[in-house]
Amino acid sequence: MLNEARLSEAVDTLCQADAQLRSVVEQYGSPPLWAREPGFPTLIHIILEQQVSLASAKACFDKLKLALPELNPEAFLTLNDKNLLQIGFSRQKTRYSRILAKAINDGALDIDSLILSSDEMVTLKLTALTGIGPWTANIYLLMALGRPDIWPAGDLALEVALQKLLGLPHRPKGDEFQLLGDTWRPYRAVAARILWHYYLSQ
Repeated sequence: MLNEARLSEAVDTLCQADAQLRSVVEQYGSPPLWAREPGFPTLIHIILEQQVSLASAKACFDKLKLALPELNPEAFLTLNDKNLLQIGFSRQKTRYSRILAKAINDGALDIDSLILSSDEMVTLKLTALTGIGPWTANIYLLMALGRPDIWPAGDLALEVALQKLLGLPHRPKGDEFQLLGDTWRPYRAVAARILWHYYLSQ
């Protein structure tokens, strides 16, 4: 699991091997760890971040925490459609979040066990739930579980950062995105942090 010390070591390793990532770190400094606590609240936050700005998702998540200071699956399931709409949940994200809450509450998903599961098993268990796709699972692996070699395909900020940093005529997607990430194994999650840092610093 990445911590501040391991992140620093991995950043140094990548900078020695890649001049473009090194140029980002030299100009903007090392990226933050951006660590999140593993568990239900973080997964709800990531669901809220699907296809919206980080600021919009955070505003909604902050309202949810005000409504439910004890944010757990059982408490979440007490909120009705009107409550969640007022907080800022779309109909779709209300459905996805309830599916997650019920799966944890019913024991279908043991969220605590994910900490000790392989990357592949975490992805398999999470994406078995409607509303949690590969991007959401990857962000949870990267941010909450601190896995060092996660490369979240479909992340708009990473696509934009790669296009600008590498001088590409288009945003890289699909196989091209994966191939670019392969350059930075086994520290693709650290490269992602450097690229997010670059994106946010522009």
